[in-house]
Amino acid sequence: MSSMSLFACEDPDRWRRVYDRYWDVVEARAQGKKAGKLLHLDKWYQQELPELILSRPDKHVTLPEMVKLMEWKLTRGKFRPRLQQLVASNSEDTVQKCSRKAFSCLPDVQAAVAELSTLRGIGPATASAVLAAGAPELAAFMSDEATESVPGLKPVQYTAKHYGLYLDKMAERAQQLNQADPQRDWTPHRLELCLWAVATDTQQQLRLLKDVDVSGGGSAADSKRRSDPDAQQRPTKKLKTV
Repeated sequence: MSSMSLFACEDPDRWRRVYDRYWDVVEARAQGKKAGKLLHLDKWYQQELPELILSRPDKHVTLPEMVKLMEWKLTRGKFRPRLQQLVASNSEDTVQKCSRKAFSCLPDVQAAVAELSTLRGIGPATASAVLAAGAPELAAFMSDEATESVPGLKPVQYTAKHYGLYLDKMAERAQQLNQADPQRDWTPHRLELCLWAVATDTQQQLRLLKDVDVSGGGSAADSKRRSDPDAQQRPTKKLKTV
């Protein structure tokens, strides 16, 4: 399975199978990082940072949070140490005021990205990560893995225009999945997690998603359970979700 085939998939059940394996992929990928750094940072970004942002009367991030977010981004993707130094050179007051103004621009995501991009070391990709943490229903992180999964967006260009094309496609697919899924909990951010998981599983040859089939009628495990009466009575492993 490729991340491009997943993006083309219109079956929410198959997307959910991938989503339920997200933390398994992160944990496996983190084994190649120093002392599980990726796992620690990803849990902070996916779980702690959103709660911090939403707990504030006016959504914003602090300088330490912006620096840590950049560390997460560089650990999860391509490492560019110069960016972390640039982000750290911003003042606390400037980061808070700029991020506060950016969140106030929503639902105009492009205006919010433009506002955050005035900070040193922050481009559309990092800006998208800030917005996805505080407004996952509107924004998706512009990871290389997810962007390259969308037809017509390779090679990745780190521009506001390219991000706009990417986000439009992600929002369109999320809307389509919600129309087909009674749970209606798909967001652009959640789609990015799924596409990153599939791309990482493929690139790192982790084979954690080998039983998820997005081109046929289901997963290999499902087919086995349907053909094995005893298997239908056995509980499946409870998977971790974000």
